[in-house]
Amino acid sequence: MQIIVSGIPVEVTKKNIKNVHLSVMPPDGMVRVSAPKFISDESIEMFVRTKIGWIKKYQKEKFESQPRQSERQYVSGETLYLWGKQYFLQVDYSNKEYSLVLDGDKALLTVRKESTVKQRENFVNEWYREYLKNEISRLLPKWENTTGLKCSSWQTKYMTTRWGTCNTQTKKIWFNLQLAKKPIECLEYVILHELAHTKVRNHGADFIAIMDKHMPYWREIKKKLNDSTLDYYVG
Repeated sequence: MQIIVSGIPVEVTKKNIKNVHLSVMPPDGMVRVSAPKFISDESIEMFVRTKIGWIKKYQKEKFESQPRQSERQYVSGETLYLWGKQYFLQVDYSNKEYSLVLDGDKALLTVRKESTVKQRENFVNEWYREYLKNEISRLLPKWENTTGLKCSSWQTKYMTTRWGTCNTQTKKIWFNLQLAKKPIECLEYVILHELAHTKVRNHGADFIAIMDKHMPYWREIKKKLNDSTLDYYVG
């Protein structure tokens, strides 16, 4: 089962053991608890609450140590990725609307000269969002039909520790905006992963069975995704 403690999802498995064990799993900081069968859910939640400070500190340290891109200024010469392909940024200035157009191996970004880095970043992120939403709209129905699993709704947002997340009660899925930068098979993996959570809350045998049945090579894609470079991060 899964519980939420101070906003942190925690996977709980009850076993024939004597003590409670808590672990934070790489690479995304998933919190797992193994507990004796006789311990109540309320007692497990109280135990996790006593460890919240340590959990957050551990997740932050591990997350910050992951390989990341340098901080972006959105100027000519920087690189931009879309679906795993690298483009070289060429920035032009205009008093008209912002635009971002791909041309060969170049990404032609037109902005106002007085625009700030944050304004450019916001525009590029919305550009990514449109690409991501279009692909999710195309691929999600395919995987829903393949698996027979359905989500109630979905949205995209910029996330710092997860590629996707599913509310197992409402069956709503959130996709990380950064997925638009990764190879398309990574998005398909995350779609299947989160759809599986509409049926199975944890990553146990039933979850693995769904993944193995519909994407036998999912472990290789998961490793590729989790080994990939993330955006610059300010803690």
